[in-house]
Amino acid sequence: MTDLSVASPCRLEINGKSYVADLPPCVTLLDLLRERLDLTGTKKGCDHGQCGACTVLVDGKRVKSCLIFAVSIPDAKVITIEGLGSEGHLHPMQQAFIDRDAFQCGYCTPGQIMSAIALLEEGHTQSREEIREFMSGNLCRCGAYNGIIDAIEQVIAQQQKNRTGEAA
Repeated sequence: MTDLSVASPCRLEINGKSYVADLPPCVTLLDLLRERLDLTGTKKGCDHGQCGACTVLVDGKRVKSCLIFAVSIPDAKVITIEGLGSEGHLHPMQQAFIDRDAFQCGYCTPGQIMSAIALLEEGHTQSREEIREFMSGNLCRCGAYNGIIDAIEQVIAQQQKNRTGEAA
């Protein structure tokens, strides 16, 4: 039988900073971020992996942080909404969400943005329908879906313009 009160070493890089801690093996990545590191941009929604509010990037892939134990991803590189952009300079996806009014209450927005960034890396951007399909793991109770898709398409257009401009 496993003693869940025994701490296990956990070493992660989160938003470019190294963290080392001894954690009970049942601490989720979400709880580590919010409760122990005070990175509260990642939201706790359903706590069952169904809403996507807790989406972060782990080694470049989107992950629902409520479903993964922190000690199960040793030496992983984690990026949260707080790790995007820099002081006074938003990430292009963050700016697009503002430009396209892609949020109402804002609760799902961090998870939507993180998932949208991963979506671009995955290449699932051939049509609005494909974007909708691959963003379907992120729910918005306010119904800002059209603005979210518009924001993603804005970033796609910017990226294409940048590639075309670089080639010229």
